[in-house]
Formats: sequence, structure tokens, C-alpha cells
Amino acid sequence: MQWLSILHDYTFQNVVIGAALLGLISGPLGSFAVLRRQSLLGDAISHAALPGVCLGFIIAGSREMGSIIVGAMVTGALAALLMLVLTRMSRLKTDASIGICLSIFFAIGLVLLTYIQGSNNASQGGLESFLFGQAAATLRSDLWLMGGITLFSLTLLGALWKQAKLVTFDPEFAHTVGLPVSLIEVLLTTMVTLAVVVGLQMVGVVLMAAMIVAPAVAARQWSRHLGAMVFIAAGVGVVSGVSGASISALSRGLATGPLIILSASIIVLISLAIAPQRGLLWGLLQHLRQVSQLRRRQILYTLYKTQSTRDQEVHNLPFRLNFSAAIALWQLRRKGFLVSQKTPCLPMSAGSRWLLTSLGVREAQSVMAELNGKTT
Repeated sequence: MQWLSILHDYTFQNVVIGAALLGLISGPLGSFAVLRRQSLLGDAISHAALPGVCLGFIIAGSREMGSIIVGAMVTGALAALLMLVLTRMSRLKTDASIGICLSIFFAIGLVLLTYIQGSNNASQGGLESFLFGQAAATLRSDLWLMGGITLFSLTLLGALWKQAKLVTFDPEFAHTVGLPVSLIEVLLTTMVTLAVVVGLQMVGVVLMAAMIVAPAVAARQWSRHLGAMVFIAAGVGVVSGVSGASISALSRGLATGPLIILSASIIVLISLAIAPQRGLLWGLLQHLRQVSQLRRRQILYTLYKTQSTRDQEVHNLPFRLNFSAAIALWQLRRKGFLVSQKTPCLPMSAGSRWLLTSLGVREAQSVMAELNGKTT
């Protein structure tokens, strides 16, 4: 009953739709930013949007969403273009250019915000909410604007898909075949700016960078292909937005923006841990499997060399028996490579009498032949 009442709530519907739109645009565009090694680009653009928010308020004289979004779009795009100019026209690296633009534009935004708060304009109340977002203030008119920006950005990305992919992975080759690399980079950066503008109302200036990076990072763990990565990133963004908004609605008191970012962060951590081929647990299992295989080969090699000089009998193992060696002996015995003439259970002492079976001799000989081939 509580869920049904929440689903029919006007504010909840607006927040969920807005969060879904935010994830839908930030995931695909963030994928290109991450692959271009510009993960902090969203951070710089989001901070640079603050002076645009303030200028839009000053020009409109009120918290008119259209003017605020246009102002944020203009200053965010200016910051992005300044970063590209500094990177191309000077010896500064990308991270240094991003740091310069972030600090300058954010400082200007804080100065303008302080100026507005000191004025006598009664409409300035709550303007600082753009720092951390105020999802509950989202209106249906705002959703139409956010939806239009999202549709335009994704349509433009689809139209420039081949060119954007080539510029992202091999800009030098793209330049040699005559593609306008600089123009395509400007368009990709501008689209990231549009994603930041969509997220200002939901998560705010400070947290928007995480929404650009997190879905792309999670999707990168699950796919090796750009197309699949973009779709997965969009899905992760939508799931993060909807789950964060739902938890905020049920908790009654927790901010929506930080919960959206936390939801995305949890998905990133899960992806880093269990993603096939790339996850940390997958890597650990691969390492343990390789160590176990190496240990079994060492045992076969050692027993074969020892039994060839001791009339095929081994009363004491010629290596240190620890837990890993005991497990390796048990695995070899289960495969039929070894037999024990003393203890039928898992060997934990070196007192057992071990013999290589005919199958084990052939396996040991193949190991010997492989080692001799590598040494030669």
C-alpha cells in the first residue's frame, strides 16, 4: 500500500523520471569521456556551470529553469572549450587544464552566488541547492526540457557514432583520413555539457561528476565493445537514478542526489569485484588456479625424477608438505595420477608412500617434454 501511494505521488513521479533521464544521458556520454581519458571533464564542466546558473538567475530575475539551464550550458561549454584550447595551444596536460578551468569558473560562481544572496531579491532563496541538487523541486515542465536535451544529445551521438568512435580510439588515423577531429571533440565535449545541465536539478554541481564517470566505469567491466558498453552504461545510469530516487522517497528525509550517486557507486564496486574476465574476484580465482596447476606440475616432476632413481618408490616426499601441496596431492590422486599405499584420505603428512600410476608417468613425461622444449 505504501508503494502504491508513492507511485501515485506527483513529486515522486517527477523525481523518478528526471533521475531516469539523467542516467540515460550521462551513461553513454560518460563512456566517451572515460575512454578518452577525460574522466574529470564532467567535474570541471559541472563546477563551471555554477556561474551560468547565477547569471541565468540575474538575467531572469527569478529561478526560471529555462534561463538557468541556458546560462549553465553557456558557461559549461566555455569552460570545456577553454580546456581544449589550453591543451592544444600550450604545454599544459589535460589534467592541469581541467584543474585550472574548474577552479576559476567555480570561484566565479561562488562570488556570483554570494552577490545574489546579499541582494534583496526574494526569489533567490534556495538557489544554493544547485550545489548539491534538489530533486524534489523538479516540475513537469522541467522534465520536458530535460527530455528534449536528452533526446537531442543521444540523436546527435547516434549520427556521429562512427566518427566519434574513430576519434576516441585513434585520433591520429581519424586526422589522416580527413575527419574534423577538433570539431568532433568539441561536439563530444558539448554533449557532456548537456548531460551536466540535465543533472543540475537532480544531483547538483558537486556530485554531477560521479554520475558522468560511475556508469561508464561499471559498464567497462562488463564489455569489451563500445556499443555494448554504451548500452550497459545507460542501463546502469537509469537503475542508479530510479533506485536512488525510490530509496529517498521511502526514507523520507534522505537527499535524492547523494543516494543516486551511492547507488551508482555500489554498482561500480560490484562490477569491479565480480565482472567476468576483469573483476577482482575473477583475477584472484585465476591466480589461485594457476598456482594450483603449477604446484601439481612441480609434484609430478619431482616424483618422476625421484622414482626414476628409487625403483619407483617414495617413502618420504622430497619437498615440503604444506596445505597447498596436500591439496595438490589430493587433486592428482583424484585424477588417477598418484596412488597412496598408506592413508586413503586426504594426505596431511609426509609419511605416506606415494607412487605414480602409469597415467601419472605419462603426464609427468609430458611435463618434462614441455619443460625441455621451453629450455631449448
